[in-house]
Order: sequence, then C-alpha cells, then structure tokens
Amino acid sequence: MTSSPNHATRPAHPLPIRVMHWIGVYAMACMILSGLVIYNASPILPFTFPRWAGLGGWLGGALAWHLSAMWLLFADGAAYLIYGFCSGHFRRDLRPQGFGALKRDVGAAVRFRLGHRIGHYNAVQRLLYVGLILVVIVAVTTGLSLWKPVQFGWLAGFYGGYPVARVIHFTTMSLIVAFVALHVTLVALYPRTLVSMIANVPTESEEHS
Repeated sequence: MTSSPNHATRPAHPLPIRVMHWIGVYAMACMILSGLVIYNASPILPFTFPRWAGLGGWLGGALAWHLSAMWLLFADGAAYLIYGFCSGHFRRDLRPQGFGALKRDVGAAVRFRLGHRIGHYNAVQRLLYVGLILVVIVAVTTGLSLWKPVQFGWLAGFYGGYPVARVIHFTTMSLIVAFVALHVTLVALYPRTLVSMIANVPTESEEHS
C-alpha cells in the first residue's frame, strides 16, 4: 500500500511542535535545577543534592528562577494543548491504541525489537507522552498551591493540604526526571529522532522500520 501524498510529505514534527518542544525543555530544565535548591532548603527525604547541581545559588534566587520558568512552562503548555487539539495532533498521534497494541509493543520493547519510524508514535510512546502531559499538569497545579497557599488554598485543599501537595509536587517532578532520563537514553539509541526534532524531516513511510 502506498502512502497518500499528504501523508508522504507530512513533516515528522511540524515547526510549532519543534519550537514548543525546545521551549519546554529549557523551562523544565530550569525548574528541575532550581527545584534542587528549593528542596535542599527543607528536604522531605533524608538526603540533599550537591550545591553545584542547583540553579539560583540560594533559596531566593532559586525561587526566582523556578517561578519564572513555571510561567514559561505554563504558557508553552497552554499553547501546546491548544495546538494539539486544533491541529489534530492529539487525535492523530497520541490517541491510545488499546491494550492489545500496548501489550504487543511492550513485549517488543523488553526484547529490544521495538522498531521506530520517524513521525509515528507506537503504543508505548503514546502512553508515556499522555502520562507526561498529565504529570506536568499536576506538577504545575501543585506548584501553584505551594507558591500561594492562601490565594490558592482551594487548590491545596484539593490535593489534601499543603504538606500533601508538597509531596505530590516532589513526586511528579521525580517522575518527570525519570521520563527525561528514559527519553535521553532512547535518543542516544535512535539519534535520528533528535535530527527530526531540529530539522524539517519528513514522516517515514509505513514500510520503514
């Protein structure tokens, strides 16, 4: 079966997706690194992070970085959600494919036989990306409740109170870090995916594996 002309010429990642991706990478990196300094000021686990690993130098500086990056991430995320729904990106690329497809692709992944075609999202990727979107939303909303616990008291209450919201916020940021580590590992295994997120690379055909 031959691909339709529209499908054959469709870019793997349209320009808006590529731009929002790199803005999100920058914002999330700033939030994670500044978050290390904020965490060290009042750790919830029996360890702290090295001072050199953080961003901001001290608590006030880290908070300034964290909040600035938060608004950038919020704007970028809102633009991504609007674009995703209006362009059909979510329906076309991220809509779950069902348990059967997920089971098949997870089995292929653990056997290191999961193929990857540029511009296509397998069932595992769809689940991870949808999960990441939900986790980021929780991270941002819990962050707002921690930043303004009086003004956003209803939001903190929704999550079970300030202490619980803080634990949830730390957990979601940890999940994001884990996703980033997995994502970077996969990019190292399939470096052409990095090229497709920088340049206007066409979507690969169904026959390509």
